Amino acid sequence: MNASPLIHVVDDDEPLRSALLRLLDMAGFEARGYASAGEFLLHPPPDRPSCLLLDIRMPGPSGLDLQGALEENGIPLPIVFLTGHADVPSSVQALKGGAVDFLEKPVQRNALLAALGRALARDAAQREVRVEAMRLRALFATLSTREREVFDRIVAGKLNKQIADELGSSERTIKTQRAHLMVKLGVDSAAELGALAEKLSQSTPGAAQRPADVGG
Repeated sequence: MNASPLIHVVDDDEPLRSALLRLLDMAGFEARGYASAGEFLLHPPPDRPSCLLLDIRMPGPSGLDLQGALEENGIPLPIVFLTGHADVPSSVQALKGGAVDFLEKPVQRNALLAALGRALARDAAQREVRVEAMRLRALFATLSTREREVFDRIVAGKLNKQIADELGSSERTIKTQRAHLMVKLGVDSAAELGALAEKLSQSTPGAAQRPADVGG
């Protein structure tokens, strides 16, 4: 994956769009321009550090429509809105939808670059969360079905004897399975197992409530 940041500029005003692309190029960014929300959607963004500089009012789908479409499709692209038609309802909707900033045209260079910097910082943070979630999912995927069942019960605070009774196994076998799964997950205690489960849950919104189900 290319690690250099890419800024997507979506604005139907061709002279302004060109000026923004030149400004960003001079500031050391790679930038791509799109004349409409539809044109942007026809070219899915590559998986690399990036953000979106987006107009509100455009022919066809609006900037707010595009913001909604990205959310619906699970594309976590930080957005900075730049508009010549600012109003309170639009700004509120944009910020409630997770926009990093809502700027008015004409915008000062430093204010624009600062907002884009915040957007790229958010993108970097989101990427770290996704990478960590993938690492955790890969760890849990190494567990066998029985180890996942044991894991669930350890995290629920149950003792080895209770787990053995529930799973129709011996306490000695449960102790062995418990030791194996802790080695696989790289932890040394039940408390660490619980912390790992909570971390997975927090880093993957909408994931199954029971981390042991991951990969099953």
